[in-house]
Amino acid sequence: MGPSTQDFYDDMSESYHLIYEDWKHTVSSQGEFWDRWIRSRFQLPGSGRIRILDASCGIGTQSLGLALQGFEVTATDLSPNSVERARREAEAMGLSIRFGTADFRTLEQDVAGTFDVVFSADNAVPHLLTDEDLMIACRQFYNKCLPGGMVIITIRDYDSLIRERPRATQPRILNHGKRIVFQVWDWSEDGSTYTTRQFILQDQLGTWKTESYAAMYRAVQRSELSYFLQQAGFQRVEWVMPEQSGFYQPIVTAAKF
Repeated sequence: MGPSTQDFYDDMSESYHLIYEDWKHTVSSQGEFWDRWIRSRFQLPGSGRIRILDASCGIGTQSLGLALQGFEVTATDLSPNSVERARREAEAMGLSIRFGTADFRTLEQDVAGTFDVVFSADNAVPHLLTDEDLMIACRQFYNKCLPGGMVIITIRDYDSLIRERPRATQPRILNHGKRIVFQVWDWSEDGSTYTTRQFILQDQLGTWKTESYAAMYRAVQRSELSYFLQQAGFQRVEWVMPEQSGFYQPIVTAAKF
């Protein structure tokens, strides 16, 4: 049995912002990016009210930014500690967001209402390791979408990664050399899954402190996720790669009619 996804995010909730150079700037810039992206697909001006469910909100990286842009945001996550951190951040920023703890596979049970957009960014969906769980989650996304709405998911480029099977990410040197973040990846023999260990090293008054957190992912290829979305009832499944979108991960959108 692999490491617990909930424990990974619960344990890292107070340190998650450290994987960014400037987390608050990222919140703002991602809010601006997703505002343009979503409104262009709904063909709505900036004043149009859009209801969005961020189903893997974490500490609020996207949901806070979306609320800053005027979206009506409901934000949920598997990790209670992350949700509590996101709630505190929203209060500090004076934002009105409805928060809750929910699993991708039980959204109908855990979250009230339906939404124009069901959203999951930052490679959260690949924590679901089996075909059955991916299918259940996609059906839940579909059922939480209003007719005319869409699902938006971002994941790593597993079509490339599954061929290369990298053992680690390139270390990033942050905070003027006082913080280093990187991941080590341990691939399964068949390359279908891998365990990530996230390292955060910080120079604290000349002494280096190391934090590490482990989680497991499925290397979900684009054709696989497209299939599950279509089987759930979504139409017009479209992938946009980083070189086209400017976002750091591939984005998939699919519509509900």
